Amino acid sequence: MPTEARLLRLLTWLSPAFPTGAFGFSHGLETAIREGTVSDVRSLTGWIAGLMEHGSAWSDAVLAKAAWTAVTAEDHVALDDVAELAEALCPSLERRKETMSQGEAFLKAVAAWNPPPILSAPYPVALGAAAGAAGLPLEPALTAWLHAFGANLVSVAVRAVPLGQSDALQVLAALEPVIIRTAKRAAASTLDELGSASLVSDIASMRHETLDGRLFGS
Repeated sequence: MPTEARLLRLLTWLSPAFPTGAFGFSHGLETAIREGTVSDVRSLTGWIAGLMEHGSAWSDAVLAKAAWTAVTAEDHVALDDVAELAEALCPSLERRKETMSQGEAFLKAVAAWNPPPILSAPYPVALGAAAGAAGLPLEPALTAWLHAFGANLVSVAVRAVPLGQSDALQVLAALEPVIIRTAKRAAASTLDELGSASLVSDIASMRHETLDGRLFGS
């Protein structure tokens, strides 16, 4: 597949318009906003960067890489194991619903290009498996994945803080080196490097289950 076609495929699959329902989830960020932990450009940038370098987004990138590797090696047992591990690592019920519902929606939508190599999987595993099956290069796929993750949380903050569009663009610009760094590190990772230190985010996702008048599903 030509480079331009690979780029186009990633842009389509990880576009906000791709029907995964990502806009309906905040990954616990709504709780952090409601409690005042995240309220401006600085705190939002730090929150998302921490997830990418030390938290759930880092773990998801490692899992996406493992799924990509399993598919390119045609190791379906390993792919199933990665999917099971990814689901088991969800720290809360809402995080599980978030990743499983988006993964299911992604696999259903991506079948317009290729039959999915797995029928049900958490979102990062679904993305990694589909990218591997389509012959998309690993590091660009991880870069696009992390950018989509960050952009969705910025969109949450635009609606819930609320944050202005100019401030939102500042956050996206500040995240660029973090995304590139994390994608490069994840592309060389193994499952032994799974791990998260974002306990505040994990607890926020748990507290979200009882949040009054919430806008998002997680």
